[in-house]
Amino acid sequence: MKKKLVIVESPSKSKTIEKYLGSDYKVVSSLGHIRDLSTSGKFGLGVDLENKFKPNYKIIKGKKKLVTELKKEVKNSDFVYLATDPDREGEAISWHLYDTLGLNDNEYQRIVFNEITKNVILNSFNNARKIDDNLVKSQEARRILDRIIGFRLSKLMQSKTGGKSAGRVQSVALKLIVDREREIEAFNIEKYYEIDAYFDNLESKLFSYNNEKLEIKTLEHANKILSELDKNFIVESIEKKKKDKKSKFPFTTSTMQQEASTKLNFTSKKTMTIAQKLYEGITLKDETVGLITYMRTDSIRMSDEFVKNTYAYITENFGKEYLGYVKTSKKTDNVQDAHEAIRPTSINRTPESVKKYLTNDEYKLYRMIYYRALASLMKDAKVEATTIILYNNNYRFKTTGQILIFDGYLKIYSDYEDNNDKILPNIKENQKLLSNSIEISEHETKPPSRYTESKLIKEMEELGIGRPSTYAKTIDTLKERAYVEIIDKKFKPTDIGIETTDKLQEFFKDIINVKYTKEMEDDLDKIAEGNLIWNELLERFYNDFEPKVEVAFKEMEKKAPEETGELCPNCGNPLVIKQSRYGKFTACSNYPECKYIKQKEQPEVKEIMKCPNCDGLIVEKTTRKGKIFYGCNNYPKCKTATWDKPTGNLCPKCNSLLVESKSGIKCSSCDYKEEN
Repeated sequence: MKKKLVIVESPSKSKTIEKYLGSDYKVVSSLGHIRDLSTSGKFGLGVDLENKFKPNYKIIKGKKKLVTELKKEVKNSDFVYLATDPDREGEAISWHLYDTLGLNDNEYQRIVFNEITKNVILNSFNNARKIDDNLVKSQEARRILDRIIGFRLSKLMQSKTGGKSAGRVQSVALKLIVDREREIEAFNIEKYYEIDAYFDNLESKLFSYNNEKLEIKTLEHANKILSELDKNFIVESIEKKKKDKKSKFPFTTSTMQQEASTKLNFTSKKTMTIAQKLYEGITLKDETVGLITYMRTDSIRMSDEFVKNTYAYITENFGKEYLGYVKTSKKTDNVQDAHEAIRPTSINRTPESVKKYLTNDEYKLYRMIYYRALASLMKDAKVEATTIILYNNNYRFKTTGQILIFDGYLKIYSDYEDNNDKILPNIKENQKLLSNSIEISEHETKPPSRYTESKLIKEMEELGIGRPSTYAKTIDTLKERAYVEIIDKKFKPTDIGIETTDKLQEFFKDIINVKYTKEMEDDLDKIAEGNLIWNELLERFYNDFEPKVEVAFKEMEKKAPEETGELCPNCGNPLVIKQSRYGKFTACSNYPECKYIKQKEQPEVKEIMKCPNCDGLIVEKTTRKGKIFYGCNNYPKCKTATWDKPTGNLCPKCNSLLVESKSGIKCSSCDYKEEN
């Protein structure tokens, strides 16, 4: 009897889902995308520019065997369910599977689920549908746009500058970083002064004179004020206000990446990798289950069932007085509400109960996601904010403080928020206070801060450029291309990053900018909603873009190669540093007349000892990323290698290398350790 076939993206999901579905189903994985644009046709775009931008797809390298196996699985099944991820990219992958595997409308259905739990998986089959063509066309238009811009501008940058690539979102993100650096460079630092009065259990800052705001820009002015003050102060007013401290929304992709960066010191790439694992499934004591809902979302909505269960959990564990409310957001622009916020799949699966099944980083991220979702449904905290105004010879000083009077959601979320509590002394209006000292302090105005990863993601989201699911990849590309460097966890553009931005702005400032990029995202949303035809958008874009590219190829000044100070031994012309796809090299500036290329000097080989497994030598080596290790110079015939430095002696137990480790001298192969 033939089984029903379910195709998912990730192999880690397949075993779990197959267990939920039972023996009538077989679950297999496509390992993500199986097809992509080819590099054929004009400019190698894989797009027929003359035929309504018809894409030319090809099987991704290394996936032909997989596709053949999937076709066999389809042939041996009586029905196919396409269960790729619940977003536009997942919809596109389902369409590629449908098209490549030769399915027809009578033998397939599309199912989506936001979490990998038994009830949700089983219920998804009750809501099966056909592939949403509008979502596919939106994703297809995005892919073609990115291919055209990426290929054409990257080739331009490589031929005219030291830059390696450019992109629709990547180059706008880089421009934000470069613009901020120029703001910092142009910032005029000014000195200013503050005056503070200190009491036994209170300090207060000068802020006004004769009820007008006071700015002190010179030391002379500060000293003049100081001479007009005495130690006698009067408490002019005490104002107390009770305020609500709002609980937070549950996580979206963007806010999760921001908080993980700030609170856990995770890069966005690391955050998404861990979140993917938590979503796809963790093996617990007696089951494998997804711990969180789908991690690519910009919705703050949570299911009614989850809200109901969480309210019951709050009532049972904290009391009814901690029950909050379901939050809604006025922000609707550019939001895809196809699925929920990022939340735990069960509020009863506490971080502590699953900690032993998780790595330390998985636990940290799951804990933050869990308590954020729980906190979002708890009552707002209440604080009493106090402002004290002190009077001294027409000068007024201010002190503020805040006391938590009801912890609310902070009962479980205080680890992720700064504590602003400041308890003030019990004083009364008109009370006289005697200061211990009144002091002047010098300060400087500060330029805008460079972007941290968290702040850059927040800025991109607020400006509406890119999608939250692509932020990690965008930031990673900027690092890989050496367009930015990280200094004190902040992005500083490199010279090549600045040069690339300036060249793009010289010829493409009306395309590589925030406004145009946001409008393009809006148009892609319109395609997804069925309100815009995909190839009409591409035609409008291309007719504006390509003429600018052709002008840039003709008119953009090519960067002169950097001279090394050496002369070519063959023709006497200067040697220069050139860039290839494999990295930098030194060659004659008189190319193509002279084809001299300077051979790289081979580093001195550091011999450590004889190899115990062959007649070779153990030498010091370096990985592509610059990490030192020790291996046999007869590689690949002999694969003897170790990260720890060999001592020059052999293990008395197994005759392998003895190495120096943090714990002392040990064998690289067996459990032998030398006693101290």
